[in-house]
Amino acid sequence: MKRIRKPKLAVWKFASCDGCQLSLLDCEDELLAVAGKIEIANFPEASSKIVKGPYDLSLVEGSITTPHDEIRIHEVRRASKFLVTIGACATAGGIQALRNFKDVKEFISIVYAHPEYISTLNKSTPIADHVKVDFELRGCPINKDQLLEVIRAYLHGSKPNTPAYSVCMECKRCGTVCVMVAHGTPCLGPITHDGCGAICPSYNRGCYGCFGPKETPNTDSLAARFSELGATNQDIVQVLRNFNAWAEPFRRESEAHEKKVRKNKDNSR
Repeated sequence: MKRIRKPKLAVWKFASCDGCQLSLLDCEDELLAVAGKIEIANFPEASSKIVKGPYDLSLVEGSITTPHDEIRIHEVRRASKFLVTIGACATAGGIQALRNFKDVKEFISIVYAHPEYISTLNKSTPIADHVKVDFELRGCPINKDQLLEVIRAYLHGSKPNTPAYSVCMECKRCGTVCVMVAHGTPCLGPITHDGCGAICPSYNRGCYGCFGPKETPNTDSLAARFSELGATNQDIVQVLRNFNAWAEPFRRESEAHEKKVRKNKDNSR
């Protein structure tokens, strides 16, 4: 009997904390079912076994921060039929992209005893800045159910069905009182992808934007509301500069308010 070839899945790590890979391992029973349908060919977090490509689907965690990784991501792309980025690091540069707003050489000189041994790029950038990406799954960490949906979709040749609405929709579903309306707490929920189940607002905290900007986010309007609630320009910069600080809508809005901070300082001199 002719043996049916299982699709090959590869999981790759770049600059990251491994949290999104752990989300895949957290699937437990679901992962066993997936493993019966595919061949997990390259997943160092889970197994030392490595099967050579090409791969039908590659999941990539982490941002590009070194010259070596800048070369390696092209090798991964060439070996992959489909490439899906998972998590805030891979889709927006991650928390490490906070260095993009400053001089990375200054950080290196402070942190390392021998800066001359450190080889790094000036910026931490998402995978899509370097190679073609077929789908971006956001989150810090990602939602494991959404991850399984993405794997299922690509194995069956369909488009992943993941939510495109904001965290506010989840708050409505759960009956969670809006923290901005009730308490005047700055919250990124109106401009952030749902995926976490609105955990922070359920504990009377504002959303931190872990799942990145939703489609067509009105960042300018939300920032104006923050100002009405008493937030300063510096406060708004700090709220927007978190896990997805380098995501274009968040970055653009934070830089606009950073300019206002500098202007106010210049005027006060």
